[in-house]
Order: sequence, then C-alpha cells, then structure tokens
Amino acid sequence: MGKLEFYADIVGHDVIDHLYQLSSLLKNIKVIHVNSTRKGGGVAEILEKLVPLSQELGIDTKWEVITGNERFFHCTKSMHNALQGNPLDIPNGLLKVYEETNAQNAEKLCPALEEADVVFIHDPQPAPLLKFCPKRKGKWVWRCHIDISRPYRPVWKYLRDFIKDYDASIFHLADFAQPLPHPLYLIPPSIDPLSEKNKELEEEKVHSIYEKFNINPELPTIVQVSRFDRFKDPLGVIRAYRLAKEFIPSLQLILAGGGAADDPETEIVLAEVKEVASGDPNIHVLFLPPGSDRIINAIQRGADIILQKSIREGFGLTVTEGMWKGKPVIGGNTGGIRLQVINHHTGFLVNTPEGAALRIHYLFHYRDQLQTMGKKAREFVRRNFLITRHLRDYLTFMVSIIYNVEERIELG
Repeated sequence: MGKLEFYADIVGHDVIDHLYQLSSLLKNIKVIHVNSTRKGGGVAEILEKLVPLSQELGIDTKWEVITGNERFFHCTKSMHNALQGNPLDIPNGLLKVYEETNAQNAEKLCPALEEADVVFIHDPQPAPLLKFCPKRKGKWVWRCHIDISRPYRPVWKYLRDFIKDYDASIFHLADFAQPLPHPLYLIPPSIDPLSEKNKELEEEKVHSIYEKFNINPELPTIVQVSRFDRFKDPLGVIRAYRLAKEFIPSLQLILAGGGAADDPETEIVLAEVKEVASGDPNIHVLFLPPGSDRIINAIQRGADIILQKSIREGFGLTVTEGMWKGKPVIGGNTGGIRLQVINHHTGFLVNTPEGAALRIHYLFHYRDQLQTMGKKAREFVRRNFLITRHLRDYLTFMVSIIYNVEERIELG
C-alpha cells in the first residue's frame, strides 16, 4: 500500500481517487522542480513531500537545487526584501553575481531541464535559468511563494525581464499576482498531516520536550515558530508578550525556529531577539537545527495560543501547522495569513503588538472561546490546506497547461 492511502482516513477516499484520475492523464511526462535550498523554509518543506507523492502517482518527478556563494544569497535576500516592499537598490555588482551564478548552474542543469515536459522554477533565486536553457521543449512555470503585492518597482522590473518569457506563473493569492504576458494561476501551499512536524503526539512526549528545554508545560504558553527574520516581527511578539503579561503574570513565550541556507540575515536577527529577551526567564528563544520537526510539533501542541505576527507573509505554513493542532492563531493582518485566520472564528488578525496583547488576554480570559476557535481552525485546515489538496491543484494545473484546457477538467 502506498503512502497516499494513509491520507484517506483524514481526507476521505474520494479525494485520493481524484488524484489517481488526474495523474492518469499525466503518465510518461517528466517534471522538474528547482529551488535554492533543500532545508529551511516553506518551499523546501513542501517539495520534500510533494515530489515523492507525485512519483507515487506514476509521474517522473525530480527536485534540483541551485548553488551559490555568500554574495549570491546576499543579493537574493535583498531581492526578497525589496519584492516585499522594502525600498532597496541592489548594486550592479551583486546583480552580475546573480546572473553569473544562474549561468553556472545552468551548465549542469540545462540538459535535464530542456528535456522535461514541465519545469517549476521556485522564487527569484533560479528565475534566470530560463534565459540559459534555449533548447527547452516543455512548459516552464515560475512559482512565486512570497508576497509581491507591493514590490519595490525597480527590483520587480529587473526580475520581470526574466519571468515574462515563462509559459505561466503561480501565486498563493490573487493579491500577490503582478501583470505578466502569460497565464496566471493561484495555488495556496499546504502541510503534510502525516509528517513528523504534524502527526499526533502523546502528551507525555510533549511534556518531555518542554522539560528538555527547561520550559514549564503547566504555565500558560504562547508560541511563535518561524525563521528569525525581521518580516516575522519577533521583536513585536516580545512586545505583545510583555503587554499581555501585565494581566497574565505567569505567561511564558516560546520563540522557536531556525535559518535557511539561502538567508544570510538569520544570525543578525537572532542576536537582536536574544538581546531584547535577555533577563526574562519566561522568554525561551530556541534556535533549532534542521531536522527538529518533532520538537516543533511538541512546542506547538503544548501551546495554548499560536502567534504569527508577521509584517509581510507569503503564506505562513506555521499558521497552518498551529491550526491543524487545534490552536487558535493570532496572526499579522497580511498576505496569506488572511487566507487562513478567519477573524473571530479560527483566530484573530492584528496589526500591532498592542492588538496582539489584547487578543492574548481575551483568549485566556474566555477559555471556551479558545477551545472553540481551535476546533474550527483544525477543520478549516483539513478542508483547505493539506498536501492532498495541494497535489490535486498541481495535477490539475499540469493537465491544463499540457492539454491547453481553458475552462474545466472532468474527473471520471
């Protein structure tokens, strides 16, 4: 029995049948995904699950990763920040490194990419690869995972010159899409409910992991799990915690996360967080290595409330993870968080640390609401944000782009 069958108990057998029906239209095609890291961040996490499941459906699917030096990733991090709205001018020298690094990667990757039927290029880092693979025979798709609803225009204009020649682009939300001379598609991300990070854990294991990090599992606890990135606003989370603590003296905060190979700013932000948190024994800053999925699972399950107080957010898989564990989420009123946190139903949307503190106080005061919101949150994820839905969307997209289907696809 394949792994897909294990999902039937969660999403229903009809969902799995639909996946097999769709994949029957895609036999014998070759698909390649390309991004910039195998560990760290939501893109790698999704591909780690999506690629094997596609293979199980009989689709020849591979995952390639481009490599680069520190200057390359400094450039792409600046590009990422500018696309999310920061007015950053990137020096021509760094842009030259960006293009040269893609040209070097193309020497190794192009033979396979040019033979593939569908190529998914994820985010800005490998976007120029298309330019260096002139003999391509298949469809090339730029898959954007970040919020570019209000990009810094000079940087977007530069990147757009590479993207405009793709056959299609995919965004998380309609608000993120920018005008391009090819079809645009919307596919939100997902989580894997059977992964180490999301599968059920016994309460004893949750408590043992809390105790391992000298965290009291009996105290009221709020948690934010994310990369240490300014757009995740960890300092704003600490501010919200300190305001809420005036009403809930025993409150404790866990800020947990790691870095990504393509993010050179992690250590700087982590140092800032530790400095602001120093001296408070109820703030626990955990910098976790790759492969800490079970620890993250336990930290989220032991929390009363999950926070994701991002200033900008492409989607926010940690929101989905927290909701799947039956927790209400207090999230920044931005990007893909709005798609998940239905205000006053699965959690609360906030714009300031003061707003977050007010909602923390409310949920601890009205525990019945905390429980009700958590139950709604889990069911909302089950219906909308699990890997099986994500896989179905990718299959549907590939059927559409290969067979030039413009309106609808009939299943069985």
